[in-house]
Amino acid sequence: MLASASPAHAGDPARWGYVLQATSARSAPSGSARAVAHIATATPLGNPNIVAVLAVHRDKRGGAWVRIRLPILPNGATGWIRRKTIDALHLVRTHLVVDLGQLQATLYRNDKEVFSAPIGSGQGRWPTPAGEFYVRERTRGFGNPFYGPVAFGLNGRSRVLTDWPGGGFVGIHGTNEPDLIPGRISHGCIRMRNDAILRLAKLMPLGTPVTIR
Repeated sequence: MLASASPAHAGDPARWGYVLQATSARSAPSGSARAVAHIATATPLGNPNIVAVLAVHRDKRGGAWVRIRLPILPNGATGWIRRKTIDALHLVRTHLVVDLGQLQATLYRNDKEVFSAPIGSGQGRWPTPAGEFYVRERTRGFGNPFYGPVAFGLNGRSRVLTDWPGGGFVGIHGTNEPDLIPGRISHGCIRMRNDAILRLAKLMPLGTPVTIR
């Protein structure tokens, strides 16, 4: 069974790094531990891949390892990769909380609210998955008004379907149907009105933790 990370807190700083070389994530900080996921240098959309770092560990030989969130099912799974496979760690102090019951997204910086907007979430048969995730990529220029002017891709995945172009991953994006928001309208992704997603894009950097509850 893959390990899961404990829930994040909106006031806690988070760390992330770019993947410098493709590698295998392992079940423990050891080269002999079971491989649990492949970590590529690019996302399915071709953007540079980043990983959220949860812990750092040194093995008996002095080798450094980092525990990361994995882009696989089950959501919340974590694994270990060698520290040398990612670049210098970046620090973020933002945290996005998505409330599926209230259909509201709220961004915090240093535990203070800096943004809030209504959302569209997954329909009953295509629910938006709950859990702890992070902003893995930001994309513009889809050439399709359905996704709005900017979109964020998470490491979280749907068990059934999403409207994210990269496949089963969950995205946060704009819309060409703003009148449907708030509502349960998507195939699993989180939609915002375009003015809201543009405001969010100015405030939410890569690596931001995302709690969906």
